[in-house]
Order: sequence, then structure tokens, then C-alpha cells
Amino acid sequence: MTKNTGNQGQDEQRQDQHRPPSALENFKPLLLDVALPLGSYYVFKEAFGMSTFAALAWSSVGPAVRTVWSLVRKRSANGLALLILTVNVVGLALSFVSGDPRLMLAKDGAVSSTVALGILVSVALGRPMMTEGMKPFLVKGNPAREGAWQRLTSGVARGSADFRRKERAFSLVWGVALLIECVVRVVGAYTIPVDTMVWLGGVLMAVVMVVAFVVSGAVAAGPMERMVCEEADAKATEPAETAQDGRTELTTAA
Repeated sequence: MTKNTGNQGQDEQRQDQHRPPSALENFKPLLLDVALPLGSYYVFKEAFGMSTFAALAWSSVGPAVRTVWSLVRKRSANGLALLILTVNVVGLALSFVSGDPRLMLAKDGAVSSTVALGILVSVALGRPMMTEGMKPFLVKGNPAREGAWQRLTSGVARGSADFRRKERAFSLVWGVALLIECVVRVVGAYTIPVDTMVWLGGVLMAVVMVVAFVVSGAVAAGPMERMVCEEADAKATEPAETAQDGRTELTTAA
């Protein structure tokens, strides 16, 4: 009985290892590395009345711990956590900038440029940073889609090469869009009246976000979702096709 219990425990452990991640697990990187730091910043600043510097410093603790833990445990950097940490560090440095109102407007572009450069570097290194944010919306917590995603990203599936090209294209679109937003914001800060640029900066960011969503969806996310669905459907029909082929072979042999 003890032996059977041990075997049962090993079987359950193997099943847990191969069980597809749940929807919550898929969204975990976004929640921990993006939502939590940003949310805590506003809580520290608005609810607790902290200064911008203090709120940025305290909200950086989580990304810093996540980055160090990833480096120690996995020997690799956690892309999203490292990006948020870098943005916060830039924000801390810029919090000392004051005086010229045009400079104050232009410094907002530094955040966009930091994010943009981080994304573009991740694409160049072959580890596109925006993938972690995109995956939950394509997989949707579906085990079949999760399996299809793993096969496409690991190179096992037939369309893996095209899938990974689109994966890089998705991050590339966002990196380029944010970099353009940074350049336009800085140029506008020194060429457009300050009062106009104060409200135009928000409009500019909204336009860039909408354009990036539309373009990245058309050239990457949309085709990738179709590829994930097709791969999941193809995998689902494999057992039936294999069984039918086996029966055909037996009939021919007989």
C-alpha cells in the first residue's frame, strides 16, 4: 500500500508539472511586474500623501526584488520587472529636474524612450519583452491553446519560424511607436506653446497607444492568434487521424 501511495504521489506530481497554466497564472507576470508597481505608486502618492520621489522609491521595491530573484534563481533577467524598475529609476533621477517649464514637459519623453529602448533591445536579443503581456490575451487560459503556444515558441510546430517572427514584430511595433512618441514630445516641448503642449502631450500618448494597438494587432497579434488556434485544432485531430491510419494498415495487412 505504501508503494502504491508513493507511485500515486509521483503520478500526481508529474501531472502537475505538465498541467497547462491557468488564466490567473498567465496573467501573473502582468499583475506582479506591471499592475502592482504602478498601482502601489498611486496608492503611496495619493492615499498616503508621499512625495513623487518617495512613492517611486517604494513602488520600485517589488520590481527590484523580482529582478534580483530572477537573476539568482533562473540566471536570467525578468524583462517586465527590469523594465519597470528602470523606468522608476529614470523617474527618480528626473524628479530632481525643475525650473524651465519646457524642460519639465520634455522630461516626460524620457520615460517613453526608456521603455522603447528596453523593448527594442529585447527584440535584438531575441527575447521580445512584450510577449509576456500579449500571451494571456491569445491563450485565454485554454489548455489546448497553451499547448499550441508552447509548441510554436519552442520550434516544434510547423509554423514556428513565422510565429516567432510575428512575436518579434509585435514588440518592434511598440518599441518604435513609443520612441516616435518620445521624439515628438521633446520636439513639441520646444516648438509648441507650453499651454498647448500640456494637454497635447496626453492626446499624443493616447493616439500613439491606439495606433500601436491597431498596427501590432494587424501585423502580429491577429495572425499569431490564428496560428495558435490552427495549431491547437491540428493537435486535437491527431489522435483520430493516427487511429484511422492504424486501422487502414491493419485492414491492408489482412
